[in-house]
Amino acid sequence: MTRTFRLCIILCVALFLAFLVSLAIGYASLPLRGLLHALFLGAPDDAHTIIARDIRLPRAALGLVVGATLGIGGAALQGLFRNPLAEPGIVGVSTSAGLGAVIVFYFGLARHFPWALPLAAMAGAAFTTLLLFVIGRRAGTLGLILAGVALNSLMTALTMLAMSLSPNPFALSEIVYWLMGSLKDKSLADLAFAAPLSMIGAALILSAGRGLDALTLGEEAAASLGISLRVLRLRIIAGVALSVGACVAAAGSIGFVGLIVPHLLRPFVGHRPGALLIPAALGGALLLTLADIGVRLTAGRSELGLGVVTAFIGAPFFFWLVARAPGALSR
Repeated sequence: MTRTFRLCIILCVALFLAFLVSLAIGYASLPLRGLLHALFLGAPDDAHTIIARDIRLPRAALGLVVGATLGIGGAALQGLFRNPLAEPGIVGVSTSAGLGAVIVFYFGLARHFPWALPLAAMAGAAFTTLLLFVIGRRAGTLGLILAGVALNSLMTALTMLAMSLSPNPFALSEIVYWLMGSLKDKSLADLAFAAPLSMIGAALILSAGRGLDALTLGEEAAASLGISLRVLRLRIIAGVALSVGACVAAAGSIGFVGLIVPHLLRPFVGHRPGALLIPAALGGALLLTLADIGVRLTAGRSELGLGVVTAFIGAPFFFWLVARAPGALSR
C-alpha cells in the first residue's frame, strides 16, 4: 500500500465523519439516527424529511463539491506554474470568475438566460488563468505572483465599481452577500448545476497528472518524454475554468483552500504534482466542510460568510508560508 493510497483512505474516513457532522448540525435539533431515517425512509411531507433532504443535504454535498474543486484547482495551478504560492483566489482566478458573475447580477441576465451566470464565471476564470500562464512564462515566479495580485486588485476594483453603480439596492445586497461566499440556503438545483461541471473540470485536470509530474523536470524534458505541453496547458486551463467557475457561480467567492491544502499534503505524496491531485481534492472538501461546520456553530443573529472564515485561516497561512521560505518568490 503506497503512502498516497493510505493518505487518501485517511482523508476519506475523516471526510465521511465530517459530512455526517455537517448533516447533523443545524438550527433544528435532529439526532443522527432520526436524520438518517429522514434521509432514506422519511415521508416527503414530513418536517424532518424536508430539513434533511432539502436543507442540510444540499448544503453538505455542495460543500464537498466546492471544497474538492478548490483543492484540486490549487494543486493543478501550482503544478502548472511550478509555484507553491499559486492559488485560484490569490492570483485572481476566483475574483475574475466572481466579476463575471457580478456583471450577470448587475444586468439581470440570469433572469432571461439561466446559464448566463456559470458561463460568465467560467469565462472570467479561463481568461485570467490563460493570462497568468502567458505572464508566468515570460516574467518568472515573482512576476507571476505580482501579476496575480495586480489582477486580483483590478477585478476587485471592477467588482466594487459595478456595486457602486448598481441602480437596484436589492441586487446590491445580493451581490455583497454572494461575494462573501456561503453554502447557506443552497438547494439540490445548485448542487445539480455545480457538480457535473466540477466533475468534468476535475476529470480534465486528473488527465494531466502524468504531464504535471513530467513538468517538474522542465519543459524540454517533459516534451522529450512525449508530453504535449500545449495539450497539458489546455487541459488544466479548461479544467480550472470549468470547475472553479461553476463553484464560484454556485457558492460565491471562497479563497485560500487551494493554497492551504496542497501545501499541507505535498510532503505525503513525495512532492509529485500528479499524485497530489486526488488528495488535494479530498483535503479541500474536508477543510471546507469543517469551516462550514464552524460557521454554523458560531452563528449568531446572522451567519458569517464562509469566504470570510477561509480568509481568516488562509491569510496568516500565506504570510507564514512566505516568511518560512523567503526565497520562494525569487526562484
